[in-house]
Amino acid sequence: LTWEHHKNAERQDFVKIMMSGNINPKFYAIFLWNLHAKYDLLEALADANGCLNDLPDIKRKSKIADDFSHLWGENPNGEMPETLPSTKAYIEHMRHIMHDPEKIMAHIYVFHMGDLSGGQMISKKVPGLGKMFQFSTDVDNLKTVIRSKINDDMAEEARWAFESATHLFK
Repeated sequence: LTWEHHKNAERQDFVKIMMSGNINPKFYAIFLWNLHAKYDLLEALADANGCLNDLPDIKRKSKIADDFSHLWGENPNGEMPETLPSTKAYIEHMRHIMHDPEKIMAHIYVFHMGDLSGGQMISKKVPGLGKMFQFSTDVDNLKTVIRSKINDDMAEEARWAFESATHLFK
């Protein structure tokens, strides 16, 4: 039900550059900065709504922060990257669905399942530590548990999440 949106996200130039292994580390750090903002809110809402029960080691927020810090380094002026409009739109959207566990689970499916699947290939191509793609538990089991928590009624929200990812890639 989300295949076309998934494929569209993968077709973005940013993804192609990332997969080439030639992405500029600072450019990737800016991506991580914005991804961290999304995961920070998503994982907090998922925790509050019980979506992460039975999903050991699924949280990525702190690992994304580690990857970002490693690449961005110490900035003597304390400057941080810009929070992109697509990230701001994601945060605003999540405020509207913050009490809907099914919609939140659709986002876990899109983002975390991506880390568990394609992220395993991406981890070998991106600069830095790649901690966000490292799991200390059985990846296949995590995928199975995530799949058990989703249903076709979540497709519209999952498509929205894929579109959000696509906007960040752009």
